[in-house]
Amino acid sequence: MDEVSSLLFASGQPPALRERPPACLRDLELDRVVEAIVADRGEYGLEPVFYTPLRDSDTVSFRQEVFRDFREPRVSDAVRAFASALRAVRAHLRRADKAYSTLEKDRWFLDAAHLYVQAVLALLEGLSSCPLHSRGLVRFRDLLAAYAASPAFRSLAEAAESLQAELSSLRFAVLVQGLRVTVRPYRGEPDHAEVVRSTFERFRQAHGTPYAFEFRHSAELNHVEAQILEGVSRLNPDLFFRVADFRRTCGGLPARWIDAFDREAQFYLGYLDFLAPLEAAGLPFCLPTLRADNSEAFAQGCFDLALAAKLVAHGRVPVLNDFLFRSPERALVVTGPNQGGKTTFARAVGQVFYLASLGCPVPGRQAALPVPDHVLTHFPRGEYTLDLHGKLEDDLLRIREILQVATPKSVVIVNEILSSTALRDARTLSRRLLGRLLEIGGLCVWVTFLDELASLNEKTVSLVATVPPGQPEGRTFRVLRRPADGRAYAEALAQRYRLTYHDVRQRFVP
Repeated sequence: MDEVSSLLFASGQPPALRERPPACLRDLELDRVVEAIVADRGEYGLEPVFYTPLRDSDTVSFRQEVFRDFREPRVSDAVRAFASALRAVRAHLRRADKAYSTLEKDRWFLDAAHLYVQAVLALLEGLSSCPLHSRGLVRFRDLLAAYAASPAFRSLAEAAESLQAELSSLRFAVLVQGLRVTVRPYRGEPDHAEVVRSTFERFRQAHGTPYAFEFRHSAELNHVEAQILEGVSRLNPDLFFRVADFRRTCGGLPARWIDAFDREAQFYLGYLDFLAPLEAAGLPFCLPTLRADNSEAFAQGCFDLALAAKLVAHGRVPVLNDFLFRSPERALVVTGPNQGGKTTFARAVGQVFYLASLGCPVPGRQAALPVPDHVLTHFPRGEYTLDLHGKLEDDLLRIREILQVATPKSVVIVNEILSSTALRDARTLSRRLLGRLLEIGGLCVWVTFLDELASLNEKTVSLVATVPPGQPEGRTFRVLRRPADGRAYAEALAQRYRLTYHDVRQRFVP
């Protein structure tokens, strides 16, 4: 049962997950997205799932099916309630482990088992009442139904229910004489708490000032309570022996495969929770259609997910853009003014491919994508005083690593490479590097200040970050298919910030 119940992998046998994030995660700023998703789910250790993109379309489709089922509120609500109940079960089990008194350990364990049984049955009822379509959830529901009907589970449920009922029906008397506390069988004595309550009931006022005193409550027994419990156990030795025997013979809780389901479900719920405020702000998300090859790929209305989370928190939304690769196009060469959205666009494209390879909904209204074997990125990094490499050498070493890994199934995002060298050298090196990527045959987004790269050959297509008509200093943050126009709008920016030669001269020449 443990081997075939995975909610993340179609085969039911998960591969080894990465413990460290891939290099592209930081460049694409998806590390911030993952950090936000797992922030309230630290106990589940979800990071390796986000660090391990998939390479086969069947497993990607498997996860997409589960995401569709979790979009149904009745399904997600049932699983959320189950997760909340399991957190309480684990808390009870931790208290059982930490408790000093054996009797207290036994009761915490019984409470955990009783809650666990109720959680399993409630989850089964919830999943059985919903139309499920994903292989993962249908498989799990069927396993859960078989588990709930098994003799072992039914015996567990009956024993837990019976022992809980017997313990709840116990009645005994506690006599307090000075510092002496005595526990003895109940003999019909009046309940003094009820006597006190009824005596003062006549003084109750509808709108009186409350003077209730809040007593400190602790989950652990103090020494007096522990001694009282010990006295009760001596009065009912058979019952407490059966409670102890229940803990000794019950085995581990929860079942390993149910524990695994709870963890894996958090991958889906956590991601959908992250999307919820963005969708409420009107931003679109979709599950992309998967293509068998990369002869064509597109996304409509995509955006930078990390940027969107930041903007929506302040009541704003990002600009949406499209991208399209049509055979024989292999590279989108993005040019245009500084601060025009080129880097954000490149990051958005990389995010769409990476998130799609996890089986997740991607930012955009519609998308059709191949499943890449790698998403490889080269974004500028700060220079370090202890680094013996110069900026140019570092660029070349990093791009060489990409070329060594890239295949025809890879997606490569290159942002403003070789900006630290002379223009002539940058042109020569950029043409050779881009040419090599085109020979490999993967998909590429290349952000550059070199307009001539946009028309290198039939495999390149030009995209330009646009400005508003007649406002060269403005920015639309729209990236459109059009020929590179050779305008950097540096003069317009200099005028906007009063940095032209005339402005600077006026400041320093009397």
